[in-house]
Amino acid sequence: MVGIIVVFPSKDNAANIRNLLVRNGMNVTGVCTSGAQALHYADTVDEGIVICGYKLKDMMYTELREFLPREFDILLLASPDKWSDGDAEGVMGLSMPLKAYDFINTMEMMLTNLKRRRKKKRETGKRDPAQQALIGKAKELLMERNHMSEEEAHRYIQKCSMDSGTDMTETAEMILRVMS
Repeated sequence: MVGIIVVFPSKDNAANIRNLLVRNGMNVTGVCTSGAQALHYADTVDEGIVICGYKLKDMMYTELREFLPREFDILLLASPDKWSDGDAEGVMGLSMPLKAYDFINTMEMMLTNLKRRRKKKRETGKRDPAQQALIGKAKELLMERNHMSEEEAHRYIQKCSMDSGTDMTETAEMILRVMS
C-alpha cells in the first residue's frame, strides 16, 4: 500500500498540506510533527512519500531520509538554498512559497514513479523456466486426474499457496509429491 505522510513542526502547516492533498483526491496516511512519528507511520505501509520541511522537531530531513526504507521518497518543501546544495537520493525539492498547482503536479509525478517502480519490481520477480515447468507439471496432473481446466488448476495452486503461506513453486512440488 502507498502511503503519504505529512511531517512539519507546525501541526497547522501539516494540516493545511493534508487538506490540499485530500481536496485533490489523494489519501494521506498520517500527519505528524516529528521524524519519529513519521517513521512509525512508514512502518505501517509498504512504500510512499514523506512530505516535510527542512528541519523537523527531532531531526533534519537528511536524517529522516537515512532512517526511511528505500521504498519511500521525500518531497522537501523549503527555500531553494536549503535543498539545492546536496541532491540526496530519493529527495525531491519544491521551493517555498508553495504554489498549489506545482505541488499537486509534483505529487502526481512522484506517485506515478512509485507505481512504475512497483511494476518493474514485479516484472523482475518472474519465475525462472524450471519453476514454470514445475508449476506446469502440477497443473497437468491436476487437469488429468481431477478433470480441471488449465485455469482451474492454476487457481487451485494459487489458492493452496495462499492458504498455506508458501510460494506457488513449493505448493506445486507438494501437489506433485502427494499425487504421484
